[in-house]
Amino acid sequence: MAGGGRRPRCPPGALLGLAAVVVVAAGWGERGSGRGSSCRAVAEQKEEQSIDLIGKNEVYGDTRHEVNVYVKVFTNSPFLVCMDLALSQERIIDPNYLWTGPDGRDLQGQSYVNLTETGKLMVMGFKVSMSGAYTCTLSHKVIETTTQEETEMVEAYKFMVYAYREADHAYQVSVRFSTTGCKLRSNGLFIEVLKKILNSTISHLTCHITEASYKCHSIRTPKNGLQYELFVNFLVNPFAPGWEGVCHEVLYDCEDVTNRRVRQAAEQIGKFFHQLRHVLKHEFQAVPTIQYVDNSFSMTPIDSCQPGFGKSHHTHQNCASCCVVCGPGTYSPNNEVMCRTCARTRARMYGAKSCY
Repeated sequence: MAGGGRRPRCPPGALLGLAAVVVVAAGWGERGSGRGSSCRAVAEQKEEQSIDLIGKNEVYGDTRHEVNVYVKVFTNSPFLVCMDLALSQERIIDPNYLWTGPDGRDLQGQSYVNLTETGKLMVMGFKVSMSGAYTCTLSHKVIETTTQEETEMVEAYKFMVYAYREADHAYQVSVRFSTTGCKLRSNGLFIEVLKKILNSTISHLTCHITEASYKCHSIRTPKNGLQYELFVNFLVNPFAPGWEGVCHEVLYDCEDVTNRRVRQAAEQIGKFFHQLRHVLKHEFQAVPTIQYVDNSFSMTPIDSCQPGFGKSHHTHQNCASCCVVCGPGTYSPNNEVMCRTCARTRARMYGAKSCY
């Protein structure tokens, strides 16, 4: 992947450049031009199912209710076992298994499934369209010991299998700077230069700064009287121009790559502000008129889902952090976090991006 391990290109030069802008433009630079250098398969298991059995990549059925299973797109599902945990500990005579997929068809012989002779089903290379109900009917015999009378027993197990993706991450950053007044032209200049330098610092990770904004507020403090502060907010976004290129070597899980890169970018920005505080305080004999406010830096992760996917803490409690495929009757047209409900025309498929 291009540039994944390269070090940031700006600090400390960018820091000095920004500090120069702070000193010249904000402090005394109202006289000049002010130009400065800017360089998861997750399965819903009931409590009676032991963790060691879950760890075997197997999910057992339950005759009392359907079992929810979450499979990351393009991966293989866990084995769905056509019996409950209690029955799996017993001897079963003449078992026969019939698996049907979401379309009601027999899954025996289908190329995308691994169906074992003991009734275990794995769906391979799971796609959005494979989401839905997988039902197994188990028939077996019970033989009465004394009379040898045979009784046919039938149990049905239903698994609701959902495709999911990891959420796309971004980071909302808030930081404050003290200034000498709210109407200074240099305030806006400072924010523009700050944005350019931050973009340069994280560009090698194909991340960029978006939704940058600031407000200036007057603040009265008991000790220092009236002061002015710039409240700066911006988003660290993983989808800078060219981000698709990082996915060329990753066939399916591109969100894993972009999430790792935006996390690295956010960490570098955190280091940037830590270094900036030191530069503004110690590298200049004169005190700059725009200064970083100690301990004002904060960062909050923001999640979004790809179209056709959404989160639901109510419907998918055991995969609440996942972007789960939108079910029939719901849709997601963009990168929102939740699936919408269709008002009239009902989307009949999983992963709908519109109701039509």
